Amino acid sequence: MDRALELAAGAGALREVPVGALVVTAEGRIVGEGSNSPCARHDPTAHAEILALRTAGQTLGNYRLQGCVLVVTLEPCAMCAAACVHARLDGLVYGACDRLAGAVGSATDLPDWPFLNHHLWHMGGVRSSRCAGLLQDFFAARR
Repeated sequence: MDRALELAAGAGALREVPVGALVVTAEGRIVGEGSNSPCARHDPTAHAEILALRTAGQTLGNYRLQGCVLVVTLEPCAMCAAACVHARLDGLVYGACDRLAGAVGSATDLPDWPFLNHHLWHMGGVRSSRCAGLLQDFFAARR
């Protein structure tokens, strides 16, 4: 989570919502990283999670990321949670909950929908105070 927080801080410094994500193999090797950049890229899908998944797929030469875990500073939205399912990740770890748009336990629990053909374990609240603090500071400065 420390590396994800660094990536999030970097996004915040570029005036993007401070979210950072990385994909880690079972051996602990980081194979993909991303930080929010939809504004800079003019791309509504340029969430930290999507960019980390894309990089991991390129690194591993496969869009199926079995044996990998996504670590992200904010609970993923529906788009990102669905991408985790489609990537066949083993697991997902996130920091701060997103009560309004979080799709991994808050607003909905997409990875556990029974009709999906893949399910991944997930846990939230890892370094949640630090993750939430980055977001709170970012939005307080914009007001």
